[in-house]
Amino acid sequence: MRNHVPEIIGAVKKELASQKYDLIHAETFYMVPHIPLTTVPTILVEQTIEYLGYESYAKKIAWPIKILFNLDINKIKHWEKHYWQQADKLIVMSEDDQKYIQQFVENPAKVEVVSNGVDSDWFDQTPRQLPKQPTILSVGTFKWLPNVEAVKFLYQKIWPLIKQKMPTAKLWIVGNAPTAEVLAYEKEDSAVKVTGRIKDIRDAFKQAHILLAPVFSGKGTRYKILEAMASGTPIVATSTAVEGLNVTDGEQVMIADNADKMAELVLKLITDQQLWQHLSETGRKFVRANYDWELISRKLDKIYQSIS
Repeated sequence: MRNHVPEIIGAVKKELASQKYDLIHAETFYMVPHIPLTTVPTILVEQTIEYLGYESYAKKIAWPIKILFNLDINKIKHWEKHYWQQADKLIVMSEDDQKYIQQFVENPAKVEVVSNGVDSDWFDQTPRQLPKQPTILSVGTFKWLPNVEAVKFLYQKIWPLIKQKMPTAKLWIVGNAPTAEVLAYEKEDSAVKVTGRIKDIRDAFKQAHILLAPVFSGKGTRYKILEAMASGTPIVATSTAVEGLNVTDGEQVMIADNADKMAELVLKLITDQQLWQHLSETGRKFVRANYDWELISRKLDKIYQSIS
C-alpha cells in the first residue's frame, strides 16, 4: 500500500507501551495500517475521499490503461472503506463528504465535519509584492493526478487565450514533483516559469495577481483556494475547485467551467482594479471568519474531549 512503512508499526507500538495515551489521531487512511492493535480510541481524518478523486480522473483515461488504473482504484476503495469502519471517530472536510461516508459506516453519528483551515495571521506577515507584468499563478502538488490534469488544461486551453489578449502576461506554475510534461512548458514558452517545491508558499501568492484553478476532478477541501484568499489573491476557479467551501461567485471567487470564460474572467480581474480589490478583501475576510485555524482548532478540541 502507498505510504506504508512497516518499521513505523514497531515504533508506534513501543510508544503506546511507554505511557498512557488518550487517543490516536491518524491523518488520512494511509496512516492507519501503522497503528498496532490497541484499546486507545482512534480518530481518522480524511482530507479527501481518495478513491472518488481517482475515479473521476479515470473516467477520462483511454483503454487499456484504464483497466489497470481501475484495479488500483478498487484496492484503494476497499481499504479506505475498511478503515472508515475501524475508526472510532471520522473527521471529514465538508458536509458532502460526511453524507457520502455515512452511507458506508454502521454508526453514521461518528462522522463529523471539521474543515481544513489556514493561519490567517501567518499569511498577513508577508507583504504583497506584485511584479510589473500580470502574473497568473497555478498551485498544486503533481503527485495528485487531478492537479496534473488541471495544469495541462490551463496551459493548453486557457493560457493561449490570455496571451492573445495580454501578451505581457506571465504564468507561474508552483507545485511539488512537476512531471516532465509540466517542466517542458517552461522550455516551450519563455513567459512560463515552473517551480517545484517552494520554500515559502506565501511568496507565490503574494507575488501573483491571480490564482487560476481549473480543477475538474477530485474531492476534498482545496488548501490552495483557502491560502490564496488568506493572502488576498483573487481567484478564478472551476466549481469543482471550490466545492464545499460555501463561497459566492463574484464575491470571494470568480467561477467558470470552460476555458473561454476562465480566460475572460482572468483578463477582467487584471484590468478592473476595483473588482480585483473587492475579491482580495472579501476573500481575506471570508477565510478569517470561516476557516481560520483558531476556529478550526476549537472544533477539533471538542471532538478530542468527547472521546478521550
